[in-house]
Amino acid sequence: MQFRITDIQFDFEDSQGELPYDEQVAVVNEVLTTTWEASDSEDLVEEITCATGFCVKNVDYCYVLQ
Repeated sequence: MQFRITDIQFDFEDSQGELPYDEQVAVVNEVLTTTWEASDSEDLVEEITCATGFCVKNVDYCYVLQ
């Protein structure tokens, strides 16, 4: 299945501190402009986490109909 992200929140804090705001915006924009392929919503979160390196706190999405 394909998904488009409509809203997302990440945990941008790690052991080295918080990611600078402009880099946070860039990560979010990249995720919002990507069509994601996953088997279900849990897999979608895992795909986004692996691609960005940041844990997803909250995500809203819609299905892409083919």
